[in-house]
Amino acid sequence: MSALKPLKKAVLPVAGLGTRFLPATKALAKEMLPVVDRPLIQYAVDEARAAGIEQFCLITGRGKTSIVEHFDVAYELEKTLEERGKLDILAELRAMAMEPGSMVTVRQQVPMGLGHAIWCARAFIGDDPFAILLPDDLMLCEESCTAQLATAYRETGGNVVAIEEVPRDRVNRYGVLDVAEDKGRLVSVKGLVEKPAPEVAPSNLTIIGRYVLMPEVIGHLARMERGAGNEVQLTDGMARLIGTQPFHGLRYEGRRFDCGDKAGFLEAQIAFALKRPDMAPAVREFLKRYS
Repeated sequence: MSALKPLKKAVLPVAGLGTRFLPATKALAKEMLPVVDRPLIQYAVDEARAAGIEQFCLITGRGKTSIVEHFDVAYELEKTLEERGKLDILAELRAMAMEPGSMVTVRQQVPMGLGHAIWCARAFIGDDPFAILLPDDLMLCEESCTAQLATAYRETGGNVVAIEEVPRDRVNRYGVLDVAEDKGRLVSVKGLVEKPAPEVAPSNLTIIGRYVLMPEVIGHLARMERGAGNEVQLTDGMARLIGTQPFHGLRYEGRRFDCGDKAGFLEAQIAFALKRPDMAPAVREFLKRYS
């Protein structure tokens, strides 16, 4: 067997309209909504970097320029912070800076589904394995969720997706695993179904917005076959890899917050604030007023 290629690339689809957060997202990209003091997209990039990712591709759409600008150098701001002696904040900003040439953007002109968005990154992906991070899924983990997937990839080779169990009446919101063998932490997969009805779902193990995939998925997505919701589904492309490449689900360690949902977004604010020593006491105190 040839040596595994290192996992160094990540694709972040950020072209969505954020309609569930209107009017807040009328002029602001939903990925720029802050949790405590940093935007969702920053959490996703930081998570990927903690896994050794070095190259990033943002799949953007109209009205998403603020995301690109967030990762650019703000010379005037940095100069002002330096002049005012706010060196801690300046150091934090500089630590978030991207290496020159490490981030590219690709436009998804027409919203045709997640599979189509990933296909738009085909030139960036090339012949390399790549991670996918959906910023709406905000992860609170001791070890980066993407780092956990990268470790599993090095163990098993092939494709690895982060999974979690959900109540059966909610499986119709997710891609669902058809399990070949459940080994506890790792689950070998024999099939995938996108948003099945609860009564026919093969399990209640669902895929969340973290993936490590082989580049061969692009060839399947290129067929532009429409699936659930009349969109090009990533799940359908991944399903075609099963049987030709290893495919596993990973029960990651940590918590996921669905920040595409208002209640999930608000819960994330509290959970992440409580992890901050500088904020936790004040947050616990004001929460008492609402209990």
